[in-house]
Amino acid sequence: MAVDPILLVGAGILGLCVGSFLNVCILRLAKEDRKQRSLFHPPSTCPRCGRRIAWRDNVPVVSWLVLRGRCRWCGQPISIQYPIIEAVVALLWIAAMVAYGPTVRFAAAATLGTILIGIAVTDARHYLIPDEYNWTGLIIGLGLSLTAGVPGFLDKVAGAAAGFGLLYAVGLVGGWVFKEEAMGGGDIKMMAMVGAFVGWKLVLPTVFAGALFGTLVYVPLLLLRKRKQHVPFGVFLAMGAAVVFVFGDAILDWYKRFFWAG
Repeated sequence: MAVDPILLVGAGILGLCVGSFLNVCILRLAKEDRKQRSLFHPPSTCPRCGRRIAWRDNVPVVSWLVLRGRCRWCGQPISIQYPIIEAVVALLWIAAMVAYGPTVRFAAAATLGTILIGIAVTDARHYLIPDEYNWTGLIIGLGLSLTAGVPGFLDKVAGAAAGFGLLYAVGLVGGWVFKEEAMGGGDIKMMAMVGAFVGWKLVLPTVFAGALFGTLVYVPLLLLRKRKQHVPFGVFLAMGAAVVFVFGDAILDWYKRFFWAG
């Protein structure tokens, strides 16, 4: 799709800003002291010397490069995660604009993709999916669906219910079979959020894709280490959700042709 370069630049700049905020979410939502720290207070500080980071040192990607990845005050290294997340989110927003143009689909793709990145990084590091990701995504997904009228809204409500119900059932059955928690509450709420973006028809393909990605990673690790590994399933659900959001229509068309041909 041919898109005005100004829109691409705007999407990129907005993506950088959103990516910068996502870094804050990744850092603070998994902290034990999160009740004393909000996403907006206290202001950003160097984790080593505690000095407040000035606005000129908080420009996405640029400041990290100018400072050569070090704090202006104490000279200690600043994690490369910050510019990487900012750049990845910016590229995501640009790609969404190229693919969908200035449409509601663009807003959905950019929003869902950003949230999935936050979930994947947080779950991979802390085996945790904060509710803030899930509830925010659920509200935005349902809100965007209103632009498609009542049928679109009902489809996404059904998707949220189906996502929640499916993983809740999987967790319940898995708990009976394995005598331990088989599905975390964060994963269950995450699928409700994803369902609000993809709709009820694509909930099962999303879970299937996530399970497939998880198997491809988990089984080799199990064979190599020969001991049980904790699986951050949110990482693989995020991968599955991204694939299904982009290729969902093609997946449904293939399913119909394969099972209903003739």
